[in-house]
Amino acid sequence: MMQPRELAKRLGSGLLSFPATHFDANMAFAETEFRQHCGWMLQRNVAGLFAAGGTGEFFSLTPAEVARVTAAAAAETAGRVPVITGCGYGTAIATEMAREASRSGADGILLLPPYLITPSQAGLVAHVDAVCRATPLGVIVYNRDNAIVNEHSLAQLCDRNPNLVGYKDGVGDIELMMRIRAKLGDRLMYIGGLPTAETFAPAYLEMGVTTYSSAIFNFMPEWALEFYGAVRRRDRAAVDAGLKDFVLPYIELRNRGKGYAVSIIKAGLNVIGRPAGPVRPPLTDLLPQELDDLRKLIDSVQRRARAA
Repeated sequence: MMQPRELAKRLGSGLLSFPATHFDANMAFAETEFRQHCGWMLQRNVAGLFAAGGTGEFFSLTPAEVARVTAAAAAETAGRVPVITGCGYGTAIATEMAREASRSGADGILLLPPYLITPSQAGLVAHVDAVCRATPLGVIVYNRDNAIVNEHSLAQLCDRNPNLVGYKDGVGDIELMMRIRAKLGDRLMYIGGLPTAETFAPAYLEMGVTTYSSAIFNFMPEWALEFYGAVRRRDRAAVDAGLKDFVLPYIELRNRGKGYAVSIIKAGLNVIGRPAGPVRPPLTDLLPQELDDLRKLIDSVQRRARAA
């Protein structure tokens, strides 16, 4: 098991991969295909693999399935990079999942928002506290939706929980991000976690956010790594070209349907001939015309790369 501080150091050093979760035609977890996909992703240089995260349809998995997906990722990874597992729902379920994470082979936990309700800061602190106490693994809190932890709450949590090592921002509130950085400095490792994080990566780097979750890495890994490298080098021309030629048209496609932030990833895998099966309801797959538009966009990027 990787120690929490070492986990944070490793994750902050490079791009993070968030594999899709593979399902068969009956919507059951397709473990063999998922493991093959993880192995294919790990042929590239990534800093960590987040199994059963948002891109991996955590919200559509049972706790037992989260454990299976995590164990499959850990077995395939075999210690090459840290494996982080999703954790969430109410406090009782989240603490149970946190305890199971170690047994599944995870090195850390990504704590997603609790289900349905919008708690107070005191309630969020109690929730995160309970999860941190339930596991020796490093914990990353995902700030988004109904779980917005402010800088004062984070400071309390960090004081009480040495294994709280990361903060993933899915809000896009720059003022809050700056308040958190000013108060906590390097006590936490910071991850960009807005949908299609590449869009925000240059701005977030200036705030000390050295890495982000790349869902695009699932189907365009070389492009994702090149773009990340351009961000880290502050190569403005390369970043602008990547945004104009791919990211912004991709976002336009993503925004055509509710829930498409996940659906478009599986569509991308279909385009490159590495299908991951359908998304589970209540998500829906891209429509045929949308899939064709995505195929044309990916083809145009690949043609440009071959010509370069």
